[in-house]
Amino acid sequence: MTQTSPTSSPVRERQHIRASEKWIVAIGVLHLLKAVLFVLLGFGALKLLHKDLMDVATHFIVDLRFDPEGKFVNLVLDKLSLIDTHRLKQISIAIFAYASLDAVEGVGLVMRKRWAEYITLALTASFLPWEFYEILRHVTWLKIGLTLINLAVVVYLAIYVQMKVREQKAEEASR
Repeated sequence: MTQTSPTSSPVRERQHIRASEKWIVAIGVLHLLKAVLFVLLGFGALKLLHKDLMDVATHFIVDLRFDPEGKFVNLVLDKLSLIDTHRLKQISIAIFAYASLDAVEGVGLVMRKRWAEYITLALTASFLPWEFYEILRHVTWLKIGLTLINLAVVVYLAIYVQMKVREQKAEEASR
């Protein structure tokens, strides 16, 4: 049995931490990409403010060659008819707020800030009950897939944060 020198163990430990930090950075990049997507959606919603939504939607439906008399199209048009200018402004504000949260989380995670890990863990976990409810309401593979990804992120972040807390306590104890 070979013994490892005292200096080789911390090197291996640091390499492990670097590998785990790559996942944190990857999650941060994902949040930044989501932020860009939501900013674009927010501007798209603002662009629709002074237009007839029914006319825009009908034109879009025809361009995509959907059946204008179909059940899905009628459902979408019925829901769309409930949106007025005030509601569209509220939707835009909510989209920009969500984009801001994703941007803050993304920047913090990419910069490997501890506060960002806690915020991401809390926010992602807070959406899980709603996602489970949505799956129970109507099961789709997309909902299941996205929920599993978010669940994996929550589990990973919980383990990662717990590992970082243990490391910090070990450092403080060795001082």
